[in-house]
Amino acid sequence: MGKLSGKIALVTGGGSGIGAASAKALLEEGARVAIAGRDQKKLDAVAAQLGNPMDLMPIAADISDPRQVGMLVAAVTKKLGGRIDILVNNAGTNIKERTFRELTVEAWDRLIDVNLNGAFYCIQAIAPDMIAHKDGVIINIVSIAGKRASPLGGIGYAAAKFGQAALGIALAAEEKDSGIRVCNIYPGEVDTPILVFRPQPLSAEQRAKILRPEDVAEAVRFVALLPPHVSVPELVIKPTSQMYV
Repeated sequence: MGKLSGKIALVTGGGSGIGAASAKALLEEGARVAIAGRDQKKLDAVAAQLGNPMDLMPIAADISDPRQVGMLVAAVTKKLGGRIDILVNNAGTNIKERTFRELTVEAWDRLIDVNLNGAFYCIQAIAPDMIAHKDGVIINIVSIAGKRASPLGGIGYAAAKFGQAALGIALAAEEKDSGIRVCNIYPGEVDTPILVFRPQPLSAEQRAKILRPEDVAEAVRFVALLPPHVSVPELVIKPTSQMYV
């Protein structure tokens, strides 16, 4: 019996990278886990890599659409047999054309919709049950770009991530007496598929120095396993070689 036995977790952006690694970590602790993303084939591939455990539910949904989020939460609670105890808001996206001069209104809207609005929609759909039961963990995978705005992440991505960070901090303050624990995790550079959207690709030498998805997943595991009276508001995790200024 794992420490999270009897708990249900929803991990968005679960088709690769940090989401897939976090799902694995939570499964190892005994949780029943749903992984969501837009591509069912990618989700099914993650499930296959994990051995298609009975406690893992891969389900396609676009979290930037509040209607789909509502359907997602309803499907997860029905299939896994209970309310969602742990939400990992991990879904995110970026683009190559990320400078102010390149950024279009459509690209801006997409960055805000996925990185900020999607996190809000998931929280809005899940938090009422957490409030009613006076228990729940919400983990926002933000980014160092949500702490330190720079050209590396781009203006639209940074703005969305600053918003996501504020969402988590303000929610934690409002619901501090509701038993809900909210943690913003701010990873530095991580070797995930989102790197394909970098304007300049990373060399193999650079990739070898940055974080692995499993490194961030261990932070997710740490936060999820803490007892109800303990909350970690913010956690920065970065490669040793990356400056934090």
